[in-house]
Amino acid sequence: MVTRFRLLLAAAFLLLSAPLAVAQDGEPEVDCDNAQAQIEMNICADRDYQAADGELNAAYKAAMAAAREMDEQAGEMGEHYVGAVDALKRAQRAWIGYRDGQCELAGFEARGGSMEPMLVSGCLADLTRKRTAELKAVSAISGN
Repeated sequence: MVTRFRLLLAAAFLLLSAPLAVAQDGEPEVDCDNAQAQIEMNICADRDYQAADGELNAAYKAAMAAAREMDEQAGEMGEHYVGAVDALKRAQRAWIGYRDGQCELAGFEARGGSMEPMLVSGCLADLTRKRTAELKAVSAISGN
């Protein structure tokens, strides 16, 4: 009886802990347009954040180029007009701290639950897109 119970318990554990199908690149195969299980929704939310973060990195690079251009032009008027690059770096560091804290807070809605990663990733994606728009506006000032 005990052996049978252990066998059933082991089988249940294996079934419940079976990983999602994995593509050749090591990424789980998930159809994010039809995600239904919480783990699928978590994976899709993370993918959404990763895509938004890629866009943010490109926008930051362009904004930094614009800030350098601003500093070069302003430097011709005098040293005390320069500082766009430093201001952008400070703003970005401050924003990262805000983003991380705000999204950690968003996760407390389901703290410890299987939905927490999705809430955090969703927050990260949302705030990252908003920051990307702000950085694109910096680039637009200088015409980059």
